[in-house]
Amino acid sequence: MSPEDPANGGEAAELPIFTRRRLIQTAALVIALLVGIYFLFPKLVGLGNALGKLDDADPVWITVAIGFNLIAFATYIALFKAVVGGDALRLSWVETYEINMAGLAATLLFSAGGAGGIVLTFWALRKAGMRRHDVARRMVAFLTLHYAFYPLALILFGVLLRTGVLHGKASVELTIVPAGVAGMLLALGLLFALIPPDLGPKVARFVHGERGQAIAKNIAKVPAVFAEGFRFAISLFTHPRQGGLAVLGAAGFWAANIGILWACFHAFGVHVPLAVVVQGFFLGMVANLIPFAPAGVGAVDAGMIGAFVLFGIPEDTVFPAILIYRLIAFWMPIPFGVTAFFQLRTRVQTWETEGLPIDRGATIKSEVMATPLDSGRT
Repeated sequence: MSPEDPANGGEAAELPIFTRRRLIQTAALVIALLVGIYFLFPKLVGLGNALGKLDDADPVWITVAIGFNLIAFATYIALFKAVVGGDALRLSWVETYEINMAGLAATLLFSAGGAGGIVLTFWALRKAGMRRHDVARRMVAFLTLHYAFYPLALILFGVLLRTGVLHGKASVELTIVPAGVAGMLLALGLLFALIPPDLGPKVARFVHGERGQAIAKNIAKVPAVFAEGFRFAISLFTHPRQGGLAVLGAAGFWAANIGILWACFHAFGVHVPLAVVVQGFFLGMVANLIPFAPAGVGAVDAGMIGAFVLFGIPEDTVFPAILIYRLIAFWMPIPFGVTAFFQLRTRVQTWETEGLPIDRGATIKSEVMATPLDSGRT
């Protein structure tokens, strides 16, 4: 093992989440936000006893929504297996499940754009023996593929709604504006991929003094690693098996989540055009980027409710449908994720005594992903 292997200590030795104090603080904040969004908010906006409509939900459609959620779990794990846990670590599907479900719970409980899940996954991969640089670029690739369908969907469905190809309300602020912002983000990502792996040494040439050069190199590592991750994600498509599984996982995850929301609207007997479901879903989910809101509680709920109200869906239907969606898509995975976290901790102890997953394949098969990325690995 190299000196930076997690078994020898280092930054991966401790996991700074899921401590008892953090769990208590998060639980208190979540309860406060739930009371605010589901009991006080309806009264403030004149919805009255909106929660009473939950009894009207069709159990058949609720079952369909739960089925879509199970598909979402499976596709999320498949994406991770394709990008991170396949050729590099030889993770079993059970190990992949534990890492992903624990990471998903951390994302929901300690969220600000998924930061909690990133921290936990980074810790697990370092414990599994993967080098820090490879963890970073593979995690960037994983997130790139995972979220690429977000702006693509906003562009596609925004344009199709605005041009009348698909049925639904087509105001500029709900279609073209989000599509334009999404297009700029995609273009920025593509430009980022052009950053060379040796950015640090190139920047250091313009800095005087050894200390200044060292600082410049360290700063340049961040955009360079992001660029490597983007290129790594693109390189997957030259390998049909992994690339196909990655696309299936990423697209399937979002499609399944939209399926949950679609089924929740049907549970209350309301037909919402599919294009509106997709566009409203992604517009509302933007609120998940608001920091200090575990699971986006309150922020995402209000964001999605607001988005569908702007699309002309009646408030008294939107509110219970979004509540059911959040219960199924966001809260249902948490018990499984917390259980998976404790299973993962036991798994890590097993790795440390019986051998790391990375040892099963002897070395990371970098030749499988033969790209310029590997020249910059540390």
